[in-house]
Amino acid sequence: MTPTTLNRLLIVLLLIAGKCTYGSFKKDSLPFNVAYYQDNTNKLKATQVHEKLFVQLPNREVLNLGVDDATFWIKLSTTKDLVFDKNVLFIEQVRVKSYEMYREKQGELPHLQQPLVLPGYDKLKNVQGISYLLTDTIRKDEVIYLKLKSHENFIAKISIVTQDNIVAKNSFRDVFFGIYTGVMLIMLIYNLFLFIVVRDKSYIHYVFYILFTWLTQISIQGYGEIYIWNSLPLVNSYSVVLCSLLALLFADLFTISFLNTKVFAPRAHKAFLTYIVLILLTICCIFLLDNRTAFMIMQVIIMTGVILALSTSYYVYFKKHFKPAGYYNIAWTILFIGAIFFILKDYSIIPYNNFTTYLLQISSALEVLLLSFALADKINFFKKENEIAQAQALNASLENQKLIKEQNIVLEKKVHERTEELQSANSTLNITLTNLKETQSQLVDAEKMAALGQLTAGIAHEINNPINFVTSNIKPLELDINDLKDIITKYEEIDFDGDVKAQVEEIEAFKKQIDLGFVNNEIVSLLSGISEGAKRTAEIIRSLRNFSRLDESDMKPVDLNEGLQSTLVLVRNNMPHNLTVINELGNLPKVECQPGKINQVFMNLVSNAVQAIKSKKLPADEEFLTIKSWYEEQQVKISIKDTGIGMTEETKHRIFEPFFTTKDIGEGTGLGLSIVFSIIEKHKGHIDVISKLGVGTEFIITLNVNPE
Repeated sequence: MTPTTLNRLLIVLLLIAGKCTYGSFKKDSLPFNVAYYQDNTNKLKATQVHEKLFVQLPNREVLNLGVDDATFWIKLSTTKDLVFDKNVLFIEQVRVKSYEMYREKQGELPHLQQPLVLPGYDKLKNVQGISYLLTDTIRKDEVIYLKLKSHENFIAKISIVTQDNIVAKNSFRDVFFGIYTGVMLIMLIYNLFLFIVVRDKSYIHYVFYILFTWLTQISIQGYGEIYIWNSLPLVNSYSVVLCSLLALLFADLFTISFLNTKVFAPRAHKAFLTYIVLILLTICCIFLLDNRTAFMIMQVIIMTGVILALSTSYYVYFKKHFKPAGYYNIAWTILFIGAIFFILKDYSIIPYNNFTTYLLQISSALEVLLLSFALADKINFFKKENEIAQAQALNASLENQKLIKEQNIVLEKKVHERTEELQSANSTLNITLTNLKETQSQLVDAEKMAALGQLTAGIAHEINNPINFVTSNIKPLELDINDLKDIITKYEEIDFDGDVKAQVEEIEAFKKQIDLGFVNNEIVSLLSGISEGAKRTAEIIRSLRNFSRLDESDMKPVDLNEGLQSTLVLVRNNMPHNLTVINELGNLPKVECQPGKINQVFMNLVSNAVQAIKSKKLPADEEFLTIKSWYEEQQVKISIKDTGIGMTEETKHRIFEPFFTTKDIGEGTGLGLSIVFSIIEKHKGHIDVISKLGVGTEFIITLNVNPE
């Protein structure tokens, strides 16, 4: 089931639940006429209240009188005598700041009534509401006045119940809130553990969001006054507003990190940052405002925050296709719908019963659970993306290997063709070409073939030049040898019984015809050219064999200068015409290392340096590649410095990360410098980078002579 489908299903279930509870609601169960008077002066006394004009309330059970700094007088009257059997007038309002009840009989002054102290409850710790024991009979001419003043929004339900009903309801409420607290505590500990493990800041923001959401709920339900801030009346007065704002603050921080708004929704990200500043300013000023003003500001801020969070999450989910945002949408939608239903019950649009009373806690618990699912889904999402990226990298690597093999096949074919043509001319060259073939075969299986693959075309060009030179000399050499054979044949065919002189003169004439002296000189010149081509080819082969050194993969003493020189031979063809190589190789002791691996480091860094110089949009008339080596304090240092494009600080700090590359797509895998770092680290050395954008880059490798 997709998050969108689950979202719609949960909305439908909440609507059905609301309709079902509405159908079971019994109206007009309070046997009093209910009216109210709003005392804005907060000074009216009970002896004065009967003179005021009370406003009749259409709903006799649920009082929703808004957010005002006023005292509300509730007038309960009846048109007939009422008989009760130890019944209790019960007012469900745990956030009442002050309350009094007066009973007025005709011709008498109002009498103050004492609240009922239930068994096991202190009247200051009655977390369910306010209770007053009713007399057995209330005459039709009697009036009951309730003087109530709330911390925040004045919403109260009035009902006639028994003491057993209150105790049972308190017990149910305690059990329900205990379950709710258990769920929130489990989710808090679980996500705190995940934060310790994965170190994702989304989790710590979420942990604090759970904490302050729970504190908000215990404040609303009155448990905070009992167990946490019972000796801090000022904190208790502002607890709902303060905890709500703190919960909203961490909800926004969680939203920013979870939805990655900086990337997916930059405009919304700026709005969130502004919104967080607004929340912090409100928190700082909260105790400077009166409670009701703070409560109204808090309501506006929360409504704005919910709209911003939901609109952003839906945008990220549907427009940016960030799948983990699906559970986020469901979680906040459920809480939003739960809050709406919770408010609707206060206006009697839906019934005031157990379901709607605890709907805010139920929806907040569901939200916490679904946000945990969202975090888990985020981990799976990035894991899947990482697997896809790895698969793409593997495919790219396999494609590179395929291209390398194809290039090697073509190269081997050309080498084989040239070898066959030269077999009859020079046995030394034949051996050299055979060694080249063996070397190329070893390079196919070598671990560093990926790096050498980029240089295949250059190497082929380097080899092709001397081979073409040899090939071009073979045909003239063959013609000259044929001329010599003709002369020898003519001498062998002399008939000594005939006119020898005439035959010799004929041979001499043939010598002049073919210019025997020129033929001899040309043969010497052609053989010299063939020999020079063979020497140049052998030099390239030696460099390749020295660079690869597959037979020397174990640790052994090696002259690093030799590896640097071989590397420069291999990359020579890739160097631009305006590049000058400066060699400052010092006198080095042999270093215990794996020659093949270290040569791979040299090849990678030198190739990168050449590429950095070639990438300059406005190259200088002369660019420089400086290779230095020196011995210092039992350590060998190698410096490879270029005058290329350089790097920014941000790029410099990321170059050794796997798959990070500044090259265009298809030009690099981003693994080269990561492999370099790994090789140097395995040799217990280190590599330093000095770079400035537009000036150039220098890599300094430090290796111990004996890593052990």
